[in-house]
Amino acid sequence: MDAVRQTIAAEGPRGLYKGMGAPLATVAAFNAVLFSVRGQLEGILRSQPGAPLTVNQQVVCGAGAGVTVSILACPTELIKCRLQAQSALADSGAAGVAVKYGGPMDVARHVLRSEGGVRGLFKGLFPTMAREVPGNAAMFGVCEALKQYLAGGQDTSGLGRGSLIVAGGLAGGSFWLSVYPTDVIKSVIQVDDYKNPKFSGSIDAYRKILASEGVKGLYRGFGPAMARSVPANAACFLAYEVTRSSLG
Repeated sequence: MDAVRQTIAAEGPRGLYKGMGAPLATVAAFNAVLFSVRGQLEGILRSQPGAPLTVNQQVVCGAGAGVTVSILACPTELIKCRLQAQSALADSGAAGVAVKYGGPMDVARHVLRSEGGVRGLFKGLFPTMAREVPGNAAMFGVCEALKQYLAGGQDTSGLGRGSLIVAGGLAGGSFWLSVYPTDVIKSVIQVDDYKNPKFSGSIDAYRKILASEGVKGLYRGFGPAMARSVPANAACFLAYEVTRSSLG
């Protein structure tokens, strides 16, 4: 709440939506890739067309989809994190914050020009993949387990919207429960100064956060992440299932 108050006082309500352009522009593509790859893997793992999958098979599908979406997520996350963190970094007097980004395209141009070209946009790809693969494995596995529990068996086609919302929301929460420290490491690497980096890599970032802030540092921002994830994924899974059903 202190973060909300200070952000509104310094930047107005608009400050709460800083960095939204990049994820908003790619969220449709991100979810299209995520659910499409998962659907293709479901087809491969099915013993016969239309056969329901086990929870373990859904875990495998989620992990496979996580590998693919990491490629799309990494540059998007980098742009979002740079925009969201620049005011805080400037206030703390961190090195390299003389550059002020005017928006998502400005971040992309700066990175391409000054931070190694296209490779710079994929800074933090390893921790992004380390987040997306186990996170999506957990999310789709938990979602399927809850759907089967609520349906009383493997046939979940008769579940109502309320059950889909519950399963999707709790599945989204399981994503962050399983990988949140990895997301923190990814974020600090992506906002790290290119010319004077504080961290040499993911393991170094993990050690330094642990040494300076303890385990608590690896869960900084966990509450807001969960508050966002549960309703967002409840809506996402509901929209997916309703759309899929309406398309036959």
